[in-house]
Amino acid sequence: MRINVAWQRRLSRIADNWFSVPTRERSAAILFVLAGLFLAASPCTLYAQENSALSDPTSTEDLAKQVSELRALVLQLQAQVKALQTPPGRAQTALAPGQLSPSPTIGDSSSESSQSVLEQAPQAAPLATQKELSLLRGTTVNFAVDTYYAYNFNDPIGRVNLLRAYDVSSNAFSLNQADIVLENAPDPSIGKRFGARLDLQFGQATETLQGNAANEPRPEIYRNIFQAYGTYIAPIGSGLSIDFGKWASSLGIEGNYTKDQINYSRSYWFDFLPFYHMGARVHYQINDKLGVNYWITNGTQQTEPFNGYKDEMFGFVLTPVKNINWTVNYYLGQEHPDFQFVTNGPPNLPTFQGTPFEPIPNPPNGKLHIFDTYVTWTVTPRLTLAGEADYVIERLYTYSAPSHADGGAGYFRYQLTPRIALAARGEYLADGGLYSGKTQDLKEVTATFEYKFSDDFLMREEWRQDWSNQPYFLSSTLGVLKTNQNTATIGLVWWFGGKEGVW
Repeated sequence: MRINVAWQRRLSRIADNWFSVPTRERSAAILFVLAGLFLAASPCTLYAQENSALSDPTSTEDLAKQVSELRALVLQLQAQVKALQTPPGRAQTALAPGQLSPSPTIGDSSSESSQSVLEQAPQAAPLATQKELSLLRGTTVNFAVDTYYAYNFNDPIGRVNLLRAYDVSSNAFSLNQADIVLENAPDPSIGKRFGARLDLQFGQATETLQGNAANEPRPEIYRNIFQAYGTYIAPIGSGLSIDFGKWASSLGIEGNYTKDQINYSRSYWFDFLPFYHMGARVHYQINDKLGVNYWITNGTQQTEPFNGYKDEMFGFVLTPVKNINWTVNYYLGQEHPDFQFVTNGPPNLPTFQGTPFEPIPNPPNGKLHIFDTYVTWTVTPRLTLAGEADYVIERLYTYSAPSHADGGAGYFRYQLTPRIALAARGEYLADGGLYSGKTQDLKEVTATFEYKFSDDFLMREEWRQDWSNQPYFLSSTLGVLKTNQNTATIGLVWWFGGKEGVW
């Protein structure tokens, strides 16, 4: 009984010591013991194999190979156990990327085994791959879906809402636009001075943006490319930003993406002023209060030009205080073609990618002038006020009488709760025929209720009334026009991606 009790006490102490060892070290020790037992048992096997080797020469080579593999395995296990048993306070050599254990030192008996472990460790990514990852850093892939249902109380023929940029359909579930935005913005703070952006757009909005052949000769080629430009930040002063390609126009306060606007529907002025330009633009921020802009472009809404004149824009952005932002623009252009495509014409005409064209004799050369200014005032974190004023004048020839359009718009937005906002817009456009093709005074008021389901999903309910001093708006009877139209709209907008802020 005494012997049994003594053994029980010894076994208990052994068990207590064993289970006090960390799990990783116990596992390594078990592997080491099993390997030792395997080697202890192997001489018997080797002896039997040596006897058979006398009659089979090839078995000797196999035995040598197996012994070599077993020794390599034991050396690896020894190196791993030694690494696990190193005291926590002992200084360690810094590990290289992908290294499993400290680098061996001269005189260390485990150098050979450690080296064999390191040879099997995964290596750092190749330099080419690291460079590619660095170039892609900051790239965002973004998507937006903009849908609506609108009802026009005039019950117009064809269910058409006149003088609307995007919400053009009545009594129909409609896809305003579906967008894909790819952007890799420059960041001079980390030495990255180049960037690029591509906006692809589908849906009704593409017809508004690039469906008018009066603006450019071949709009169908570029219909789904809303923006495509590259950026370079030149190391001049605070940084000179240079864009080359096609970009959304900043004439007028409203923009393309509904999520960034105060209302769901767009104003007359958004519909009238240019949507985009193709060319080069520069921006220089003189200080924290003043930035200047200059553009040179093919024309207003001309990815391809239809004349040889290059339009220009001069402007500045002023921030006198942190909650006021004021933009002033002057645009000079010539928006008259000097050639036209023909389907039936004289033989031997030149062709443009297979389409024949002919010059226009004595083409018009009158100029377009746009004076545009708008200001945003963030009165409080909840209340925002904004206003826009525009004056547009154009001549057919330099000696022709001018056509004009002038007016402006006022905006109000109040964030009632984190999810609910109320907004309103009032607008006036005195049209001399440049916008609607008819001399008339156009007015509209819009009231918008916004509910945000999440940070990337919102609903806008909107009531809008348009009216004119002339019969202009469609009715349910062909040939009968009305002086006003009332619409009710529900818009649903989803967006997601890595791009933050205004698109």
